[in-house]
Amino acid sequence: MKAIYARVSTEESAQKGYSIAHQIDEAKKKAGTDQVLIYTDEGYSGEFLERPGLEKLRDDVRKGLIEAVIVYDPDRLARNLMHQLLIDDELRKNNVELIFVNGEYENTPEGKLFFSLRGAIAEFEKAKIRERTMAGRLRKAKEGKIVKDDKIYGYDYDKQTGQLVINEEEAEIVRFIFDSFIGQDRFKGINGIAHYLTEKKVPTKTGKTVWHRQVVRQILMNETYMGKRPQNKWNTEGMIANRYRKDQKVPMTLRPKEEWIYVDVPAIVTEEQFRRAQILLEQSRRRYAKTTKHKYLLSGLLRCAQCGNTMTGRYTKNWGKYYREYTDIKNTAGAKYRGCGMTVRADEIEKVVWSHLMDIFNNPDRLHDFQPERTDGNFEKAELDRLAKEIERARKGRKRLLNLVTISDDIDLEEIKEEIRRLQQREKDLTEQYAQLEQQLRALQDTKPSEHILREAIDFFMRHKDELSFETKQAIVRKAIKEIRVLDKDDIEIILF
Repeated sequence: MKAIYARVSTEESAQKGYSIAHQIDEAKKKAGTDQVLIYTDEGYSGEFLERPGLEKLRDDVRKGLIEAVIVYDPDRLARNLMHQLLIDDELRKNNVELIFVNGEYENTPEGKLFFSLRGAIAEFEKAKIRERTMAGRLRKAKEGKIVKDDKIYGYDYDKQTGQLVINEEEAEIVRFIFDSFIGQDRFKGINGIAHYLTEKKVPTKTGKTVWHRQVVRQILMNETYMGKRPQNKWNTEGMIANRYRKDQKVPMTLRPKEEWIYVDVPAIVTEEQFRRAQILLEQSRRRYAKTTKHKYLLSGLLRCAQCGNTMTGRYTKNWGKYYREYTDIKNTAGAKYRGCGMTVRADEIEKVVWSHLMDIFNNPDRLHDFQPERTDGNFEKAELDRLAKEIERARKGRKRLLNLVTISDDIDLEEIKEEIRRLQQREKDLTEQYAQLEQQLRALQDTKPSEHILREAIDFFMRHKDELSFETKQAIVRKAIKEIRVLDKDDIEIILF
């Protein structure tokens, strides 16, 4: 219910416009109704808060009887600015709106000061609440507790202990997703798994029966399933007010990994399964490319060792003859690196790779003989050094231009700005190349095959060796081979899982 508060001191009682009746009449007009609660203090000074009418109003506010308080003017509420702010703060904490009849108040020096301080106090309180909330969450996370229930598929949240508990029915589906994705012999990638779960009407965490590929992908990427739940991962500061913003909403950002706090939870899959799934996810876009007219056994597996580009299959003509080949050249719009022009004949490299696999599969007792020597990555290291120098050169060039702008008046600013933008873009591209090459180098330095994975590939081959269709051969290749590096037209390096 709405309430009206009116006050007049003994000295003011004779002044026009300050009578109790006048204040109530104007406040009712503002309220738009006569159905209001009225609180008055006649003959009381605004210097003090101890007034019977005001105390009764505050008491009813605390009881939840009032939704809005209408006052003719701020000085009717209190003469002292700090008292006004104190009452306003008390009302807001009880979700009660304070409304002034005098609409000009906001434009007066006093009004501007009041609303500025009101805003500052509100921001301070929100900051303190946020700080206490974050401190409490961090403390819980460091104690090994799950801070909030994120509704993770495969788990239930125990509020009493602050821990995740395995939901066995959902956990079976999680294991099925990992096994199917790693096995690669039943479904065609993430889409195939999502379609299957939808067809079988397996319920999601929210009870729906439609599985989107992104949901399956998120499950495969979630570290929680191997027993490690990251917390303090996302920075959501400032997002709470997004609902009131029309433009420039505050985005959720990923915190640096060193700020994450990992909590041990019951594992649903093994760490080896999870790590292998991440490798396959990184390659999935290449491995499960759209179907083409001509088939390429090594689709998604080849990479040029000279420039780092992936190599894709194409049907080309030379001296009047058509043939299949793999190339690192990228002609599509938006391609970051065009490639160095490395090409290899598809039939030749596919024959070499398949022969190598048959040698392994027909001699399973000699698996250790097929473990490649750890690569030294000399090319990658030299390329990283070159890129680091190029990045530093771009940064220095940008700094020189910025200094030039500050010390000289006789220059073309637009031309300088354009050059600065060009250098910024170059620095960004070079940094991305550097990060990609670093990742490749780390992968190359860990090329020891997993005997367990190769045994699985051999078993799959033995079950299907009498009916080796193209699709079966491709499945076998993808089970055993992580990547094939083309060093030159006559030299390749096969990296096994």
